[in-house]
Amino acid sequence: MEQTLIQNSLKEKFSDEILSIDEASDILTVTVNKNCIRDIILFLKDELGFGFLTDLCGVHYPDKELQLGVVYHLHDLTHNQRIRIKTFTTLEQPEIASVHDIFSSANWMERETYDFYGVVFTGHPKLIRILNVEYLDYFPMRKEYPLEDSTRTDKDDRFFGR
Repeated sequence: MEQTLIQNSLKEKFSDEILSIDEASDILTVTVNKNCIRDIILFLKDELGFGFLTDLCGVHYPDKELQLGVVYHLHDLTHNQRIRIKTFTTLEQPEIASVHDIFSSANWMERETYDFYGVVFTGHPKLIRILNVEYLDYFPMRKEYPLEDSTRTDKDDRFFGR
């Protein structure tokens, strides 16, 4: 299946929900509104044959308005085609709909993303921490804290992406 066919199918069905489309590193990347993520994932699975959720992970961009993101990597095993779907939300309302009932593997991936980034997947059956202790009151993968001790003079956070 050609990437142009995938793009045209998505544009035809979800034209108002697609924010951007990019083809970086030979993988089609589509950024969408968070309120349609379930519909797009379901469409990709049922209509376009992307039947394998390779990965679901979180990202944090502290300098952007929509700071928290979720990235979905899907694979069409029949045509050996991959697609990346991105959606973003705010820190104040970090909610994105769960896709655990579309792909059962998303269950643990969503829990991991919640555990490290604080993204709340609405509709998830048991959204609890799985790798960090349950009493942890922050999300360790967010870029909210300095990487090094602020009293050190031999380190510069600019070299660590901050």
